[in-house]
Amino acid sequence: MAFIDEIKARAKADKKTIVLPESMDKRTFEAAEKIIKEDIADIIIIGTPEEIAKNGAGYDISGATIIDPFNDPNKQKYIDKFVELRGKKGVTPEIAQETMEKDYMYYACLMCKCGDADGAVSGACHSTGNTIRPALQLLKTKPGISSVSGFFLMEVPNCTLGEDGLFVFADCAVNTDVDSAKLAEIASLAAESFTSLTGKDARVAMLSYSTMGSAKHDDVTKVAEAVKLAKENYPDLVVDGELQLDAALVPEVAALKAPDSKVAGHANTLVFPSLEAGNIGYKLVQRLANAGAYGPVLQGLSMPVNDLSRGCYADDIVGTVAITAVQAQG
Repeated sequence: MAFIDEIKARAKADKKTIVLPESMDKRTFEAAEKIIKEDIADIIIIGTPEEIAKNGAGYDISGATIIDPFNDPNKQKYIDKFVELRGKKGVTPEIAQETMEKDYMYYACLMCKCGDADGAVSGACHSTGNTIRPALQLLKTKPGISSVSGFFLMEVPNCTLGEDGLFVFADCAVNTDVDSAKLAEIASLAAESFTSLTGKDARVAMLSYSTMGSAKHDDVTKVAEAVKLAKENYPDLVVDGELQLDAALVPEVAALKAPDSKVAGHANTLVFPSLEAGNIGYKLVQRLANAGAYGPVLQGLSMPVNDLSRGCYADDIVGTVAITAVQAQG
């Protein structure tokens, strides 16, 4: 059974309610039809009657709940919650209403915050920033977490590396500027994400162009310091580095470059030294190895909200909804 089929089965076993706010995109309706047919989650679509009629034409979404953001009986409850959460930042009832009507992602996050939904998925036609900003403002991060980061769950066909071809790549989507402390936190969150989604123990490699001091540069020092902090701050975390990619994944190379490491040659969770490297890395694997790339999945938020690539297909939305539902179970 493919990984995503296992995730779908877990989602079906304890169904959650997931909001799709992008009623302006036909892919939302194609995905919703499939999600409903496969019974993966209960779906809420936010949109006006005109948007639903125009973009949902030809798709059977009769099993979805449609919320008109201009005529929702629960709207005042969400406005009040918005003001409660952001009043000190200058949000008045008028600003709250205008924001919710203009940007449905705010509406989706308020539905989650008020307990009317368990998670949200957006990003097919909006930027990562437009997906994350409402979540950060309204849902906040988990206690003790300094920032949100993003990962891809990679499923590489015919691959024995990692966890038989399964990997988490982080951070590939969110943080443009990371220091050692943030890299260490990303490593801990990525390990939790890998274990919660796969049921397997995470083995985290902190990647660099250097292996165990083979090169000298501030960029290398940053990763080496992140490894030190990760081991100090998260003592149960199985992590090592800094490691070049081949040393992290290939046992024969690891035996030469990092013979004393318990992670080298066996890593299944890869933490990249920068957003640039992570984003390029996941797309290389996705395109050259024909790998499944599920995400970017966000980690560190108090409730599951997940992003999509603007180049995604409807099936990608289906998979991300299934992952979001499994996150909500936790």
